[in-house]
Amino acid sequence: MKNTPIPFEVVKQKIQESKLPSVGKASIRELVKLVNEIEKETGIKYVRMEMGVPGLEPSQIGIDAEIEALKRGVASKYPMIDGVPELKKEIARFVKNFINIDVDEQGCIPTVGSMQGAMAAFLVVNRCNATKDTILFIDPGFPVQKQQLRVLGMNYETFDVYNFRGDKLRDKLESYLKKGNISAILYSNPNNPSWICFTEKELQTIGELATTYDTIVIEDLAYFAMDFRKDLSKPGQSPFQPTVANYTQNWLMLISSSKAFSYAGQRIGTMVISNGLYKRRYPDLKRYFTSDEFGYAMLYGAVYSLSSGVCHSTQYGFAAMLKAANDGTFNFVESVREYGEKARIMKKIFTENGFTIVYDMDEDKPLADGFYFTISYPGLTGEQLIEELLYYGVSAISLAITGSERTEGLRACVSQVQRNQFSDLEVRLKRFNQDHRN
Repeated sequence: MKNTPIPFEVVKQKIQESKLPSVGKASIRELVKLVNEIEKETGIKYVRMEMGVPGLEPSQIGIDAEIEALKRGVASKYPMIDGVPELKKEIARFVKNFINIDVDEQGCIPTVGSMQGAMAAFLVVNRCNATKDTILFIDPGFPVQKQQLRVLGMNYETFDVYNFRGDKLRDKLESYLKKGNISAILYSNPNNPSWICFTEKELQTIGELATTYDTIVIEDLAYFAMDFRKDLSKPGQSPFQPTVANYTQNWLMLISSSKAFSYAGQRIGTMVISNGLYKRRYPDLKRYFTSDEFGYAMLYGAVYSLSSGVCHSTQYGFAAMLKAANDGTFNFVESVREYGEKARIMKKIFTENGFTIVYDMDEDKPLADGFYFTISYPGLTGEQLIEELLYYGVSAISLAITGSERTEGLRACVSQVQRNQFSDLEVRLKRFNQDHRN
């Protein structure tokens, strides 16, 4: 029997009871369930890095506004499907103030988190042109978006951008687009799970090719303004959140409240559609929707079919936070800077104990410290590494389930790790390194 920080036989038994074909290929939620079971059995708290959920308190601004809305009686009323006017106004202001892009309020549609926004987007972009039925993911990326496409019975292709940064991106991207079947390109920026951030040159490449090949870009901004190398907190002042919207009109954005605003539990985000794309007409949309106008089909076809509106009171809470950010009275970026500080410390603990950072550069610049980072250990695949770390009280997910070709790597999320756990992490990783180094 091995003498590991977490009782070896308990971990082994719980893995067997989980019936997972491979712990290393388990989904995020499956790993959460497994670690919960081990913690319950042993009473030992894990250093949990498997799930990307916020670990900071939300702003009182949003809470107070939501309470006030409930007191006004909004809970008894269905919200308008396109969103309450106060929220639509502040979304448009926010996009101008922090991305420097002008967008009509009409194209600012609240969604039940970015996950609903992605689902709605897939329902429309894959039906604009009967010959274009495939989403292209610039990976690595959020695994559930591919799961959504599988549930919908839709096609997707993917490539890992690790070896195609900078000038190499154009030829790689074009090799897919020239086939003529790509309806949309999807990526997150900053990226989940690697935390890479596309450069302006790369965004320009994506935008120019999207225009050339008449392809829509779905820009997932779940980690808005969380590239902490830049101060993106001042409304109306440079620098702004980088975006492909500077280089094409064929775009829609998914902006989440979950991470940047620590409002994940209230399930609200927004889809922002460019003015040009919103009004554009695609005759093939009439196969599925009552209108061939992109924005109308999105709102009254796709979004409406998924929900009869975003939680009424939550819209007022989110609107209040956005207004405060727009007015310069709420520095939402500063409130989540803790993630970057924790990542810097945790990466150091890992690298001092034999681990390597997998995605470590943005072209020629060191990667930012943020919500996620990626790790590997010599001689172990990602699947092996996940299972081995469970015996040492550390959990993460495999990069393999994110579309990454770096199968030796894991994604580590910093949000649920408390600073008082850093000493446990260091002790456990030292032990792991002692037990595994050659």
